[in-house]
Amino acid sequence: QVRLAESGGGLVQPGGSLRLSCVASTNIFDIHAGGWFRQTPGKEREFVAQISRNGLSLHYADSVKGRFNISRNNAEDTIYLQMDNLRPEDTAVYYCNTNPPGNFWGQGVQVTVSS
Repeated sequence: QVRLAESGGGLVQPGGSLRLSCVASTNIFDIHAGGWFRQTPGKEREFVAQISRNGLSLHYADSVKGRFNISRNNAEDTIYLQMDNLRPEDTAVYYCNTNPPGNFWGQGVQVTVSS
């Protein structure tokens, strides 16, 4: 069974940075594209970023383009999300998954951007 564990969230001031990590229990990110998603209470989960299997093709939601960077380390079955110049509207629970996502969502990690 695929299990995903997100870490690296927390409270940060506007303009600050955080780096999220996602560790998979299998080598699933060697097989599928990886992605990050986020969800705010009362809203649907939304796509944030995607990285191809070889790490060479990247795609971002317009709302985070230029501020976030997705990367991966297949040897460690891990993907990352570097978040810079954070804004209050980035506040959400962040989840990793394959993209398209499979039915193995983790618990997610809270990111709160507030002064």
